[in-house]
Amino acid sequence: MEAIYKLLVKIIDSYASLRDKINKGWKEKNSSRIREWKLMAYAFSKSKIGVLGGILVFIEVVLAIIGPIIAWEPYWVYPVINNPDLKLLPPCIPPWCTGGPLLGTDEWGRDLLSITLVGVRISFIISILVVLFGAPLGIILGLVAGYKGGVIDEIIMRLTDIFMAFPALVLAIAFAAVLPERLRLLLESNTMLRDFLAALLGLRVNEYPQIASLLAVWIAMILVWWPGYARIVRGSVLSAKEQTFVEAAKVLGLSTRRILFKHILPNIISPIIVMMTFDIATAALFAATLSFLGLGPQEPVPELGFIISKAGNWFPHRSYHIVTFVGIVLLIIALGWNLLGDALRDILDPRTRRAIEFTEGGEKK
Repeated sequence: MEAIYKLLVKIIDSYASLRDKINKGWKEKNSSRIREWKLMAYAFSKSKIGVLGGILVFIEVVLAIIGPIIAWEPYWVYPVINNPDLKLLPPCIPPWCTGGPLLGTDEWGRDLLSITLVGVRISFIISILVVLFGAPLGIILGLVAGYKGGVIDEIIMRLTDIFMAFPALVLAIAFAAVLPERLRLLLESNTMLRDFLAALLGLRVNEYPQIASLLAVWIAMILVWWPGYARIVRGSVLSAKEQTFVEAAKVLGLSTRRILFKHILPNIISPIIVMMTFDIATAALFAATLSFLGLGPQEPVPELGFIISKAGNWFPHRSYHIVTFVGIVLLIIALGWNLLGDALRDILDPRTRRAIEFTEGGEKK
């Protein structure tokens, strides 16, 4: 744990030095903030579940970045066409078995481990983008609703209630079913966007119809993701806007935008960060669920939910290894982000963080 603490401190110091080079005097002006970051780093290093979650998340991020690059078999090639015996081969784990794929093959004879590396990239990108786009929408609406109040608050909250009244999965299915064709036409006419999304997801450019399906899943999830953030933020703003620092900002004549984003938002950001961390795990499972139901990409794109869905046709006798392994991958992805979020919830809460910062002897390290 000591090594992790030293690593985090080194990262914090490097960031502070970089900011100081860009903006002279930044380190001195923000010395208390830097000290607080280091206290958080210490508290994190003392949280075993946090460290475990951080390690799992780090592994996922690394595999998402390099997965499609190190995948040794092209996901679009079907070896079973030339050799039918390669279909649904069981795992070949040394020393009990040699010469075959470590985790077996799918129904097309593709190496399961190789295509899963591509699937991890897709799952990671979709879940991150859902949270990065869905959360800000809900945050902005929640800030405006809580701060303005009155008619504006009523309109935003009633709109939020409408979206929350429908089951999220059903609403996402409806959007994911009608969007792909329109998005496919968009990608056909916009080669730059098509190339960018293909590179981002680790897919070939000519897979753009399947990229359109992934894009539809992403948009569908964003449309059902923001209401939770709007409600959480609105409640926090209703409390924060009565604080003295907000009243002082109003007296100084600061603009509403500056009050919201420079004064109120930084003071309510902790629960939002924790919620976003948990939601990355939920979004990965949600996207896999939509693909499992047939609303995501189709062949040959190896999306994790779609891989499990296809394997169900031969489960449990011939495809148990596919369902088991890909299911474990999804479990580890969700577990890592949930453990990390649980640790961040304690670390970002000053009261629980202070308890972690003190050793059993009562002395701060």
